Amino acid sequence: MFIAQYTCPICKKSLRLNNKSYRCESNHSFDQAKEGYVNLLPVQHKHSKDPGDNKAMVNARRSFLDKGYYQPLADELQRLYQQYADLTKPVFDAGCGEGFYTQQYVSATNNVYGIDIAKNAVKHAAKKYTDCQFSVGTLSQLPFHDNYFSWINSIYAPILEQEFTRVLADDGYLVTVTPAKNHLIELKTLIYREAKQHDISKSPIEHLTLIEQKEVNYMMEFTTGEDIVNLLSMTPFAFKATISLLNDLKARSQFTCQADFLIRVYKNKIREN
Repeated sequence: MFIAQYTCPICKKSLRLNNKSYRCESNHSFDQAKEGYVNLLPVQHKHSKDPGDNKAMVNARRSFLDKGYYQPLADELQRLYQQYADLTKPVFDAGCGEGFYTQQYVSATNNVYGIDIAKNAVKHAAKKYTDCQFSVGTLSQLPFHDNYFSWINSIYAPILEQEFTRVLADDGYLVTVTPAKNHLIELKTLIYREAKQHDISKSPIEHLTLIEQKEVNYMMEFTTGEDIVNLLSMTPFAFKATISLLNDLKARSQFTCQADFLIRVYKNKIREN
């Protein structure tokens, strides 16, 4: 069984697992939960009591993703991984949520990690996908040694180039997924008087080399109001929805909405001596 390789979020020294507890040379200790994950988010790194998505949001997203609405995106990410990556090196899903995308990278030859700040999400992920290494943590201070990962995903999560680059191996790859122009435009039209397209002109990465950029675009067909409301709850414009709109969506037995994702693949060129 593979033992996860973490660094202490307090002193940055290596953590060692012993009797369900990760401990460093400075004697900082982090217990492994019964579900298998470890909480590496010290209280001094929190900005609220329970950071990240709440339980209702986690459950809605888990239900939506498990029904396969975003599987075409996951399939394209796997194609890119097979094309570019060293399949024997560690993989990292930054902002992994419930582990839907994380788990799809698992093979007999690699080790796959996922980190999210939302404890509710990580708990679900670790319980369901026992062949991945999950932890609660902040993306701004990753508990890993420098140059550890050959493949990093950031799917609808904060993109922190400096920290991601620190843990990315020479010749490793960073893949970002952000909304393309028309992502969920039909849903946005129900909420906003003037639904604007997403701005895709700015790249979130400045210092890595962009080697491929592509869109994954398709129509999603909904036959239950529950799935539509779950989708809405995953979006940043959910709080704009009125009670009457929510009731209308719940009552619908048919709705068509566009999924439009922008994938960018960056490479970390070998550093010059």
